[in-house]
Amino acid sequence: MRLRLLPDDPQLGYTPFAWLVYAALVPFYLYARGAGPLAWTANLLGLAAFLFLYFRGFWFTGRAVLPYAGGLVALGALFAPFNPGASAYFIYGAAFLGPALPAGLAVRWLALFVAIVGLEAALLRLHPGVWAPAIVGSLLVGLTNIHFGEVRRQNARLRLAQEEVERLARTAERERIGRDLHDLLGHTLSLVTLKAELARRLVERDPQRAARELDDVLGVARGALAEVRRAVAGFRQRDLPAELASARLALEAAGVAVDADAPAIALGAEREAALALALREAVTNVVRHAGATRCRIGLGIAGGDARLVIEDDGRGGPVREGSGLAGMRERIEALGGHLVVDGRSGTRVEVVLPAGDADAPRALRAAC
Repeated sequence: MRLRLLPDDPQLGYTPFAWLVYAALVPFYLYARGAGPLAWTANLLGLAAFLFLYFRGFWFTGRAVLPYAGGLVALGALFAPFNPGASAYFIYGAAFLGPALPAGLAVRWLALFVAIVGLEAALLRLHPGVWAPAIVGSLLVGLTNIHFGEVRRQNARLRLAQEEVERLARTAERERIGRDLHDLLGHTLSLVTLKAELARRLVERDPQRAARELDDVLGVARGALAEVRRAVAGFRQRDLPAELASARLALEAAGVAVDADAPAIALGAEREAALALALREAVTNVVRHAGATRCRIGLGIAGGDARLVIEDDGRGGPVREGSGLAGMRERIEALGGHLVVDGRSGTRVEVVLPAGDADAPRALRAAC
């Protein structure tokens, strides 16, 4: 197994090896002063201890780094009085604080390290050439590392926040696509099923009409395929008149008489899309569940609000909101509107949206 001196950290890289250049001051002062064998032996042992503490310190963060930073300061306190080059140990110890500790805690430990240097200098009457570089270097390097350590932690928090935002956006987009596909395919498959069943019954009795019904099925299926592609791509635009025509076709295919009062109104694209999807979902529910013989659709502008009403004479009853109604309510409320579903006499769905950029108000003839 290969021995690793440094953790696998792309931001750290191999720069710690470059920083070792300052440790060369220890043998430099020994050589410059003509130190004897005993001094060389002691200082080289100290240098070996320094290398162990130095490389091990990069593997820890938080308070776990303090024994290694403190050990470096202790080496400085032990060797600096006899070798000014060992003052670099104080600076190495201070350098570990910023990346590993929160800024406030790192500043307090840095103050303690500097105080140790000052106390030792006062007690042993050290030459300024020994303690001044240790204090100035420790403060300069320590405070710089504290600053960049805090910047690095803030960047990490920002990355986490950005990843969470992206995750939530992906979740919201998946939910949007799920709602839209439900709106699209629920209605379309109901219509295809109805027309296919009708065509099957007519194959022997009225082959020409059966062929027309199958042509309608083919057209609806092709249209649904195009809409699904646009929905997944996120570029789908809803057209209310087309949706009204599709709703009429679906209701009539299901044997439900249609009474529609839906004049053209001008709405923003987002509001028109929301009303179109609401109409599709409501009509799909009528076709699937209502058991109705008649359905009335009203659309218009009243009091600055766009109002869509879909009412049938079916079985009604307590309203249970499935994914379709829940998605419709969420979509409408996101645009500042509201949805009311009443199942006391048949089922009545009312959608109200602020008209926004709609043109002159038109009265809605609500069917009752």
